[in-house]
Amino acid sequence: MFKRLREDIALVKERDPAARNAFEIWLTYSGLHAVHSYRRAHWFYEHKMFTIARIISQFARFRTGIEIHPGAKIGKGLFIDHGMGVVIGETAEIGDNCLIYQGVTLGGTGKDKGKRHPTLGDNVMVGAGAKVLGPFKIGNNVKIAANAVVLEEIPDNCTAAGVPARVVRNRGQKVPVCKELDQIHIPDPVAQEMCSMEMKIEKLTKRLEELENEKNA
Repeated sequence: MFKRLREDIALVKERDPAARNAFEIWLTYSGLHAVHSYRRAHWFYEHKMFTIARIISQFARFRTGIEIHPGAKIGKGLFIDHGMGVVIGETAEIGDNCLIYQGVTLGGTGKDKGKRHPTLGDNVMVGAGAKVLGPFKIGNNVKIAANAVVLEEIPDNCTAAGVPARVVRNRGQKVPVCKELDQIHIPDPVAQEMCSMEMKIEKLTKRLEELENEKNA
C-alpha cells in the first residue's frame, strides 16, 4: 500500500506543475485521497462486503467531491486532477496511466443492463466537464476534449470533441468533418427557426396584401 502511495505521489509531481512536494500532495490532493479510498472500498467489494464498500466510497465522496463506485475497475497510475464533481460508475473500467479532470462523468444512459458504463484504455485523457455515457470502449491514447459528450466508441490514438463527440484528430492528423458537424461554427438552431418564421410571416403578409388589392379592385 505504501509503495503504491509513493508511486501515486511521484505521478502527481510529474503531471501537475503546481505540486510542490510529497507532503503537500499527500495532505491536500483530493484526487489522490479518492483513488486510495476507492482501492480500499474495491477490496471489500471484491470480497462481497458491499455495504462496507459503499460506506467507504460515500465517505470519500463527502471528503473529496469525487464519487467512484467500489465496483469500478481501475488500473495503475490514475490521476484525477482537481476532481470536484467526478463520477465513475459501477461497471466502468479504466486502464493504466489515465488522466481525468474535474466534472467528468463515466456513466450510463439508463437503457443498458449489466455492463452499463464505459471502458477506457491506457493513457486516456478526459477533459473537464466531459461526459462518457454507455457501455462502449475508448481506445488507448485517446484525448477527449472539455465538455464533450461521448456516446459511441472512439478508436485508438484519436481526439474527440463536441456534442455529441466526433473524432477530430486521428494520430495527430485533422479529420475532415462535413459542415453540419462543425463544432465551432455550428449554426444556432433557435436563430435559424426565428429566421424561417420571419420569412413565412413576410410571405403571408404579401399574400394578404395581394388578396386585399384584388378585393378592392
